[in-house]
Amino acid sequence: MDREKTMQLRRNVKPYEQSDRRASIVQILNTFPPFFLLWGIALAAYSVSPWISAGVAVIAAGFLVRIFIIFHDCTHGSFFKKKKANDMLGTITGIMTLFPYEKWKREHSIHHATSGNLDKRGTGDIWVMTVQEFNEATPMQRLGYRLYRNPVVMFGFGPLYLLLVSGRFNRKDAKQKERLNTWFINAAVVVIYAAMILLVGWLPFLIIQGTILFVAGCLGIWLFYVQHQFEDSYFEDESEWNYVKAAVDGSSYYQLPRLLQWVTGNIGYHHVHHLAPRVPNYKLEQAHESVPPLQKATTITLRTSLESLRFKLFDEANKRFITFKEWRAAYAASIATSVSHRRRKTRIEH
Repeated sequence: MDREKTMQLRRNVKPYEQSDRRASIVQILNTFPPFFLLWGIALAAYSVSPWISAGVAVIAAGFLVRIFIIFHDCTHGSFFKKKKANDMLGTITGIMTLFPYEKWKREHSIHHATSGNLDKRGTGDIWVMTVQEFNEATPMQRLGYRLYRNPVVMFGFGPLYLLLVSGRFNRKDAKQKERLNTWFINAAVVVIYAAMILLVGWLPFLIIQGTILFVAGCLGIWLFYVQHQFEDSYFEDESEWNYVKAAVDGSSYYQLPRLLQWVTGNIGYHHVHHLAPRVPNYKLEQAHESVPPLQKATTITLRTSLESLRFKLFDEANKRFITFKEWRAAYAASIATSVSHRRRKTRIEH
């Protein structure tokens, strides 16, 4: 994509970057009250059956995903026009989702600035190793990577790690504002959770809130994972990396059924979001439909998105993700070729 086309694409998306206060308020009203209502229903259902209570909590988890999308927009300064309003709502939703607002805002901005850049991986993104890196890795590094990419670990233990460990501490280079915000959110969570446990009992609270957070966490990791981990995703060295190509070619359009699109706050239009992070979630679809070049982004569906679980390593030579099975075959072939060359060289020398 040449410079003129790149600039034109950015200009075409620009009109959608303005937040709409009415649309933002409507989204708050159709997200927050239903979440609290479902929490109350889950609590009432607990006296009938903990299983029914957990079932209602699963539905409430969908609304927590929507709350996270609002949190996400606030970190980009796109949900409201005023920074103070975004920061205030972002901190509130950070308490509800257990994500520290200022910390997540900084790390996520780094993710946007480096997505698809092979030389600047490691902050706010999924761990990706190239074939060469995996070939050169130690047995322990390979084991660690295999465990990390295992669906049971990623979607089973991943939410627990993000919510209970990663989100509770700041990086060493965090500034005071970020540290204070994390400490405030941690303290608020402790106070609110303690009060709720005293009010409703520890077991009902654990079943309801635990189910909500775990299910929402799994969905969040899945959405983040699947929209960058498809076969022909974009990854380049720093010298070749391009922001617009990383956005449009390295982020997918996740075509979801209407209900799931609503629950996930249109984040399926991830290519639009990466191209223009200031576009609020309720305008992503409109931008996609109005700008034809954006419709050329890789489209995945619920069925085809499951294939992404197979992709483990990025093959720099062929510019695509491959499976561990493909890696084993290629690695065995390279070893065989290397042995053959050594033997031929030995025969020639003798």
